[in-house]
Amino acid sequence: MSQHLLLILLSLLFILLNPISASPFIQKFKEAPQFYNSADCPIIDPGDDDVAATKPIFCSRRAVHVAMTLDAAYIRGSVAAVLSVLQHSSCPENIVFHFVASASADAPSLRSTISASFPYLDFAVYVFNVSSVSRLISSSIRSALDCPLNYARSYLADLLPPCVRRVVYLDSDLILVDDIAKLAATDLGRDSVLAAPEYCNANFTSYFTSAFWSNPTLSLTFADRKACYFNTGVMVIDLSRWREGAYTARIEEWMAMQKRIRIYQLGSLPPFLLVFAGLIKPVNHRWNQHGLGGDNFRGLCRDLHPGPVSLLHWSGKGKPWARLDAGRPCPLDALWSPYDLLQTPFALDS
Repeated sequence: MSQHLLLILLSLLFILLNPISASPFIQKFKEAPQFYNSADCPIIDPGDDDVAATKPIFCSRRAVHVAMTLDAAYIRGSVAAVLSVLQHSSCPENIVFHFVASASADAPSLRSTISASFPYLDFAVYVFNVSSVSRLISSSIRSALDCPLNYARSYLADLLPPCVRRVVYLDSDLILVDDIAKLAATDLGRDSVLAAPEYCNANFTSYFTSAFWSNPTLSLTFADRKACYFNTGVMVIDLSRWREGAYTARIEEWMAMQKRIRIYQLGSLPPFLLVFAGLIKPVNHRWNQHGLGGDNFRGLCRDLHPGPVSLLHWSGKGKPWARLDAGRPCPLDALWSPYDLLQTPFALDS
């Protein structure tokens, strides 16, 4: 019997023998090492921005601002993602994280979890009142895609302080193996609102229903654009331009349309495609090697796309921590496990 399987069995036995103390079961995580800036990192000082903040970094244009959602179901992935960002950054002390949690979540517990693993980290937790978006959500092909927190990326411009002008949005089921500052520095040009890797070989028409394409008005949505699929799990967003263009309202308009006419099957992705496809700044594919979680139904193992890799993304049904715990990992899940800070109940301190 493998040591990993033995630990799982012992953990289950512990829960069965201690039902009161083990419920609710709270995951514990190890403390990550502290990472320091290299000598040539820019200094963030009080004069860096004209907007006062608790700490200058929260409004600094020199800082790298990262936004992620935070919940109990994906906290293990979030912790691993944060560690990967810091470990591969040349200026980790210049990174600030903006976490979004739903109003129904135990925000203090989530905040404590992040603080315990990263006591030196500059971060804030923002509460997302999901009531406004819940009424607009239509059921999709997989229930996990219907979680209101998946739609928080559409509300970052409202949730984050107005002084935050640019942010890198990251899903919780990914790791970086390159410096995030390179991604954050993506040139958005004169008018692009967001940047992301495009996949123009994907069958774009499949993301929308026949009711959409057969409608003489709706089918003209992409008439003047070279629309391509892009994954919304990794995006560089100009929040200032987003606010000026009222893009949250534009996304909500399409979600309201979906309530009247079934124009797509997936969750939060299609409204982004309807508003932005063909208008984004393309980013090198190395920054989102997505689909490692397989499809939305079976979550089968997949290989990397050809080319260099800066970010691995387990989008799809299969998540690396779940497959590892089940003793049925995919080969590429071994690349995620070094960033897993989960503290098992019977792990011995080294």
